[in-house]
Amino acid sequence: MNTFSVTDMGRVRTSNQDCVFCEENEIGSFPNLFIVADGMGGHRAGDTASRMCVEMVAEKIRTTDKTTPVSVFEQAIDAANRAIYEESGKHIELSGMGTTMVAVTIAGGMAVIVNVGDSRLYHMREDLRQITVDHSLVEEMVQSGEIQKDEMRTHPNKNIITRALGTDTSVRPDCFEIEVRKGDVLLLCSDGLTNMLEDDRVEKILQEHQGQIEQAGRELIRQANEAGGKDNISVILIQI
Repeated sequence: MNTFSVTDMGRVRTSNQDCVFCEENEIGSFPNLFIVADGMGGHRAGDTASRMCVEMVAEKIRTTDKTTPVSVFEQAIDAANRAIYEESGKHIELSGMGTTMVAVTIAGGMAVIVNVGDSRLYHMREDLRQITVDHSLVEEMVQSGEIQKDEMRTHPNKNIITRALGTDTSVRPDCFEIEVRKGDVLLLCSDGLTNMLEDDRVEKILQEHQGQIEQAGRELIRQANEAGGKDNISVILIQI
């Protein structure tokens, strides 16, 4: 497996509230672990929420007594959610903080994926396919038929999240399992990428840099910034 991770402040924000975790080696019962978290709140609050999410999820995975990947992820996300929620109640400057997250572990030809919020995981083989489903108002509008999928990026309510870590006493992640094989690429990213670049553009960049994931990752960041860079941009690429 080859991996590359990068996070960029973008061209508008004055701080980076994203946090990435990229571990190719064993962590607890997992053979590897990859996480993208996108914090919400004020300058310090978003930073704190995404960092706590990554640190708590990784630590819980190291020490859990759960045995299946899904149960490990669920326990880790519950612990992170409670920690962020409790911390936000202790400090006025952290009040209301939260974070989205997407994570994956890969073993035995299978990828186990979890997400909360609108950070995404894509699977690239012959073409690009979004695996996760956004927990956002515009995604609900797509599902109900109010708007089309291609209207999501430009809709005025695109930043309204319906599920996040740390904003309530409990949170429910979505879990997915997909088969992966040699040559496949997984892309984890924050919405700073997907709000700037349409999926077909992301697909073209991955195709143009096939087998060169660092170059692909840097090109995704460059083009997202060229398109406006209105948010922090985080990318993890994993080539099986």
